Amino acid sequence: MRTVMSTRERLAGVVVWTIAATVAVTALFASWEHLSWRQVLENSTTNALFSGICVTLCVLVVPKIAPWAHRRLPAVLAWTVIAATLVVLGTAGSLLATATAVVLRILPASRFFAEWYPVALRTSVYFTVIFGLAGTMIQQLRFRLASTTVALRTKERDEAEARRLAAEAQLASLESRVDPHFLFNTLNSIAALVRDRPADAERVIEQLSALMRSSLDRRASLVPLRDELEIVRSYLDIERIRFGDRLRFQIRPLAGDLAPLVPRLSLQTLVENCVKYAVSPSREGASISVVATSSDGRLHLAVEDDGPGFDVTHLPEGHGLQLLKSRLSMTFGDRAALVASRQAGRTVIALDLPFETVVPAAAQVPELPPLRKDRIC
Repeated sequence: MRTVMSTRERLAGVVVWTIAATVAVTALFASWEHLSWRQVLENSTTNALFSGICVTLCVLVVPKIAPWAHRRLPAVLAWTVIAATLVVLGTAGSLLATATAVVLRILPASRFFAEWYPVALRTSVYFTVIFGLAGTMIQQLRFRLASTTVALRTKERDEAEARRLAAEAQLASLESRVDPHFLFNTLNSIAALVRDRPADAERVIEQLSALMRSSLDRRASLVPLRDELEIVRSYLDIERIRFGDRLRFQIRPLAGDLAPLVPRLSLQTLVENCVKYAVSPSREGASISVVATSSDGRLHLAVEDDGPGFDVTHLPEGHGLQLLKSRLSMTFGDRAALVASRQAGRTVIALDLPFETVVPAAAQVPELPPLRKDRIC
């Protein structure tokens, strides 16, 4: 915090305090019933001379003495030192002002000591101490208020930064818990193929190597919808090697060239949920559809399956949908929603997101390399 007055502040202080002291001295010591307005004006000019010189000395000296005294001395002793300094400044100021008045021929030289002592000296010291202490107190109060304001702003900034870092850490933790679901399930699919269908297992491994380049890239929490749909298609292609005709799927991307952003692996999490609860437990398998639409500045994503379904009202801790809900809350706040429902023999999981096409500055990353062209289609 800045504690040294600038030149402009010092000049402003000299003007304000000089005017205040001149008005106070003139009002208290002028004999209004015996003086004409011309005499009052002359007295005011003389008072302004004395006040200006004393105030100038105080403005130059006190701001250096007061902080030192308050840092080094107890409060009572510090104010005593400041008051003693003001007495010295008032004495020096009155002497200098009287000498100036003589030089300017406002006061005859023969009356120098008669005018300086005791009237000018006593008045100058009296008002210098009063106004000096008042000004010092006001300045101390300003510094304390400024210090309190800076401390509050610093505290608010630190708290906001701490909340931001905590949110980022929590989001990273949530995302780190999503990746193993995807990776382990895919590895299980490969393990199921290795013994009886080694050629298919090899193809899945190649597919997985291309897919993992995107799915394990942690540099961005939000990715273009088209990239997320590529991951979904690659994942379903891998699982179709395992389940064959039991797994049927269709993907309907957003019409046009728009590229809204979605949380990384969000749709993949929903599709993986369908494979686990709809395709795997059913002998006939299930059909999965992924549909993207937009309206009124919102992005609507729906993942449906016609499998046996599961209880969408009671999700265990650590379930993929619970993790995705937490990620949506951390990323979008209350601007996003995930709704799971069972309708007419179909499980529908819908995402409602803000239609955003620009990655926030904190999440901007270089464009990901394209997936390998030799993936299974």
